[in-house]
Amino acid sequence: MHLSQRPLRIALIRHGESEANLDKSIFERVPDHAIPLTEHGREQSAEAGKGLRALFENAPLRVYVSPYKRALQTLDALGLDDLISQVREEPRLREQDWANFQDTKDIEAQKALRDHFGHFFYRFTMGESGADVYDRVSSFLETMHRDFETPDSPRNVLLVSHGLTMRLFCMRWFHWSVQFFETLRNPDNAETRVLLRQPDYRYKLDRPFEHWTEYEPTQRERSAWL
Repeated sequence: MHLSQRPLRIALIRHGESEANLDKSIFERVPDHAIPLTEHGREQSAEAGKGLRALFENAPLRVYVSPYKRALQTLDALGLDDLISQVREEPRLREQDWANFQDTKDIEAQKALRDHFGHFFYRFTMGESGADVYDRVSSFLETMHRDFETPDSPRNVLLVSHGLTMRLFCMRWFHWSVQFFETLRNPDNAETRVLLRQPDYRYKLDRPFEHWTEYEPTQRERSAWL
């Protein structure tokens, strides 16, 4: 692939507020993939769409979207249909699998255990570890890079996904360490991070992720953002 074929911007957005963000017990009766946005989540997404439209300068974009209902509803609420030249439902961008129908007390106990064990390597019973999500994100990146080579590939790319998946995408892209990943917070609902192409054709984040524990990034890790 010629360097000039690389997109100018790769934007990542977390879905808007969902019913599960307000009531964790919903996982006991509704499959994770079927949980919808709240009305506030739709409003968040519509507002985020205005910012993305300005970012993309009303130019065409390619979209990859998690097949989860809340991600698909977020994409719909962004209001960017007139800019989207290509859209692909991408299962590898789904949320981390935690269980099927979840036992709330069991999940809370596992989350406490995960804090002790490590968020990257801890695998939920009947679910995935962060490392598992990292592997499927790595596979997705190979597909995305091949898509960059297609004729008339849009110069803007948008990924509509989930908080953990966004962090792991950036971890894989920028080759962050597991230790660094462990310190990062999820973005808020309908919050974005944007990879911006630089004059040397490398990418930098428009802003870093927030941290939930103290950590001094290495020079290489700090070089990932502007």
